[in-house]
Amino acid sequence: MKDLRGKVAVVTGGAGGIGLAIGEAMLAEGMKVVLADLGADRVAGVEKDFGSNDLVGMETDVTSFESLCGVRDATIDRFGGVHVIVNNAAVGAGAKGSVWEHHLNDWKWSMEVNVLGVINGMNAFIPTLIAQNEGHVVNTSSGNGAYFPIASSGIYPVTKAAVTTLTECLWGQLRETGTNVSASLLLPSSPTPGVLDTGIWKAGSHRPDRYLRNDPDDNKPRDALAEYRARAAEAGQEVTVAPLADVAALCIDAIREDNFWATYPLEHQTAKLTARYESMLDRTSPEYLREVNLMSAGADERSKQ
Repeated sequence: MKDLRGKVAVVTGGAGGIGLAIGEAMLAEGMKVVLADLGADRVAGVEKDFGSNDLVGMETDVTSFESLCGVRDATIDRFGGVHVIVNNAAVGAGAKGSVWEHHLNDWKWSMEVNVLGVINGMNAFIPTLIAQNEGHVVNTSSGNGAYFPIASSGIYPVTKAAVTTLTECLWGQLRETGTNVSASLLLPSSPTPGVLDTGIWKAGSHRPDRYLRNDPDDNKPRDALAEYRARAAEAGQEVTVAPLADVAALCIDAIREDNFWATYPLEHQTAKLTARYESMLDRTSPEYLREVNLMSAGADERSKQ
């Protein structure tokens, strides 16, 4: 799929953060884009901001297979086809305590959005792509789970490890069929030093009623980025922000060039991957997980969240 002009893409989690950046980059490539996300007002606002006939917003709940089938059908009705599905929607549950203390609704919410949401997107779109013998699937994972977990973050890396393995299996099975449909794993990263300021930092935001914990903080999402900046400041460090356009460029290149691992090679990731690999080979304890990571709360802070 070297030439993306005129191709039609659906991006879930498209009303903000990485999804929005991907949509903007696709539009610049001459693609037609559907940004799918929760909240009719949010997606309508995004559509209005772009002001292009080639980009529309659609309200979507990725935990519902039927909702994604509706987006597929509406996309085909609007643009005459669909060629790319980017399964990008994800949540950070803002769970309290350690993994054995997390509320079961935090697990359910994260699994149903971050993992089953990807599966629903695949099941809704891939049969159409295979039937036309053309298309590309991009699943968004994270270095936190794909490369190695940040042990103190708990639920999130579990879901992203699942998405990584799922996408590897998808790639292999697509190759077995001989179809021209392919798949990529997007690992958001940037060659620019700094963090990616995405909605995933707003831990616990947009929590549906069915996942409530009967907790006073249910409707008070945490600003995990602000907390990270505070921890870094205490350690005498400054947190910089990297451009989301770098992640969007990874996604575009992955589709155009059929790259499976859509990521920038970063030195600290390579070192951790090597440590994990050597731990497996030597059957030693995963000591690489014990490194202090200011991005995630420590045990004392987690217990107070």
